Amino acid sequence: MAIYNDISGILLADKPGQITSFKTVHKIKKILNVKKTGHCGTLDPAATGLLIVLVGKATKLQDKFMKQDKVYRSSFLLGTITDSGDLDGKVLELKDASLVTEEGVKKALKKFEGEIFQIPPMFSALKINGKKLCDLARKGIEVERAPRKITIKKIELLSFKDNIADVRVECSSGTYIRTLAEDVGKILGCGATVAKLRREKIGNFNVADAVLPQDLDNKEILEAKLIQTVF
Repeated sequence: MAIYNDISGILLADKPGQITSFKTVHKIKKILNVKKTGHCGTLDPAATGLLIVLVGKATKLQDKFMKQDKVYRSSFLLGTITDSGDLDGKVLELKDASLVTEEGVKKALKKFEGEIFQIPPMFSALKINGKKLCDLARKGIEVERAPRKITIKKIELLSFKDNIADVRVECSSGTYIRTLAEDVGKILGCGATVAKLRREKIGNFNVADAVLPQDLDNKEILEAKLIQTVF
């Protein structure tokens, strides 16, 4: 019979790119030698940034953190359309974005502030009839998805150069930045896809306080960074 460490708490992890959220959490689970772990909001494999990892009894808090607002920084590559909404996917079409101006991008972004409806992407962890959309998408199957109401509290253009718009988005839970990039691209008439994505905040938790990617296999650092709370 396996013997596990009886520890509980909240761990802020800075997820590296090119690894799934599940594998990141599983790695932490093994290093801490605990029976139960969970996380609050899946990040795309290529994405980096804040992942709230719940350890032990803290897994009871998952619903609470899942519903909190989030802040992302992302680079939208204009003129490129992929099947996944990011550069991990297959390029479907390339369009000329040379006439798009910084002012045009700002105006397009502003159209998405407030309450809007989004259709979840096929390449997502969302389940329909018990099946993950991403698993269906990899088989070439597309199913109808109902639009979902989300809130973009603030979206700002940080820079625009060489057809790349760097943006920061403050949004409600359930917002897909890849879908936002695609919808902005449609408004601009040239298409767009996510080139980079980083989650900076979930509620009051900031990635600046998270365990660095290179320290995620260091047991002492993980234990020292574990936030104790009331469960």
